Amino acid sequence: MKKVIFFDFWGTLVENGIPSPIKQVKNALGIRLPFSEYVKRMESAMMTKNFSSLKEAFVAVCEEFEINPAEYLIDRLIGLWNKSWMLATLYEETEEVLAELQKDYQIVLVSNTDCVSIKSVFEKFPLKKYFTTIYLSCDLGNIKTDKEFLNTIMADLKIKAEDCIFVGDSILSDMVAAKNAGIDGILIDRKNSRDYEPKIASLRELKSLL
Repeated sequence: MKKVIFFDFWGTLVENGIPSPIKQVKNALGIRLPFSEYVKRMESAMMTKNFSSLKEAFVAVCEEFEINPAEYLIDRLIGLWNKSWMLATLYEETEEVLAELQKDYQIVLVSNTDCVSIKSVFEKFPLKKYFTTIYLSCDLGNIKTDKEFLNTIMADLKIKAEDCIFVGDSILSDMVAAKNAGIDGILIDRKNSRDYEPKIASLRELKSLL
């Protein structure tokens, strides 16, 4: 029987205020790489350190891809990133489902995130009360697909992979991360547009799979 549910944050519990902000950064910088390669390098550069500002974080992204950006471009990236969290919304079932699952499971938040905007996001959405613990890439120093990420968390919580289930919206960032750590994963695919099993279209379907 599962004891712990790992939840991704963006796209799983909370909807971005703009479509695919990480892809928008890629387009703004003119990076011509396969998305799977780009996203790992981008998140590793931006989301594994405690930067003092978004400017510092985006400068690190540019350095990762050997880009010498104009000041206006950095400002543009900061603007779209801030717009994403400022216009973000909770999915309608998020709090209802978390409150129900909290009765029977440890609920753990795991997220690839920069350290700057996440503070404002947690102030905007009253979700902390539902999580036993919160693990962020900017604090752990690696991202979800790095094997150390989930292994470190399991060691910290004194649990085994078979005790856990991972719920996320990304095959690349969430389902691959779960598989790398030997954890069962459930994809949330609200538009039913991806070929993956098991998957759900709403968090309300989750309990029936557990």
